[in-house]
Amino acid sequence: MCVAVALPLSEFPRPVVEAHGLDARTHDRGEPEVRFHWRAQPPRLPVWWEGRLQVVRWGCRVRSAGHLPPTGWTWRASAEAGRWSHLEPEAVVIPAAFGMMGGVWFKVKEGMRGLLVRDRDGTPTAYVTCEPATRYYAVMTRCSCAPVLVGDVI
Repeated sequence: MCVAVALPLSEFPRPVVEAHGLDARTHDRGEPEVRFHWRAQPPRLPVWWEGRLQVVRWGCRVRSAGHLPPTGWTWRASAEAGRWSHLEPEAVVIPAAFGMMGGVWFKVKEGMRGLLVRDRDGTPTAYVTCEPATRYYAVMTRCSCAPVLVGDVI
């Protein structure tokens, strides 16, 4: 899986930066980047949705919410098997230059796959799509599942 993503600050239109307070999530790795962590309050993810870059809620942490799964991830196999169909999911791309798992940042070429659903109030909520990790990814991150990358495998 992936517990954080980073994307260059220059990828975000200024109104999006201001609307979501992304300056507070900015770090410098030679170029300013915005980091989105699952443990951040509130957890957010960038997604390409409805033809534009948007920042939405990352998963659901409250088991009592009932309507949405209390996680930030989903298995590709469960999505393909239709287990999310009752939530009318939309496939989205999570743009990222880097992802992080097990304390290790790894390079992402084009982004990650995700699902976007709406909660009972209509709030868009994104989940990172995962699959069984390759041996390399599992050794590197100490995790048995990996994000589904767009056009790449680690």
